[in-house]
Amino acid sequence: MKDTLKAGAAHEATYGIDEARTISFMGEDLRVYSTPHMVQDIERTCQQFLLPHLDAGEDSVGARVEIDHLGPTLIGQSVTVRAEVVEVEGPRVVFEVNVHDELDHVGRARHIRFVIDKARQGGRLAKKKARLAEG
Repeated sequence: MKDTLKAGAAHEATYGIDEARTISFMGEDLRVYSTPHMVQDIERTCQQFLLPHLDAGEDSVGARVEIDHLGPTLIGQSVTVRAEVVEVEGPRVVFEVNVHDELDHVGRARHIRFVIDKARQGGRLAKKKARLAEG
């Protein structure tokens, strides 16, 4: 990881809310942005933010998300996810995240990611696949 990543650095991304990003269990008239999709958008925003601060062969993986889904967002609206780095400790990066739609603050989260070496991660996965095959 490069030394360019510092606490206070922030990044925003905007996502459109379509039917696929909503809950369906309460019927068509009550479709709203789903919490699992909010988590996905938070993770994606933070992962994409980290990429320019990483060395070749590195990426990041999510390790923890603490989330409060504060209110509904309707199909056709968009959400803006704003992630701010609050701590960098070795490969561990902690984000405070806020999610707003055009009208309201609809989510907040604390998200922890770890910077990983992709080749080393591939080796770990290969070992796990081998153990699984052994059965």
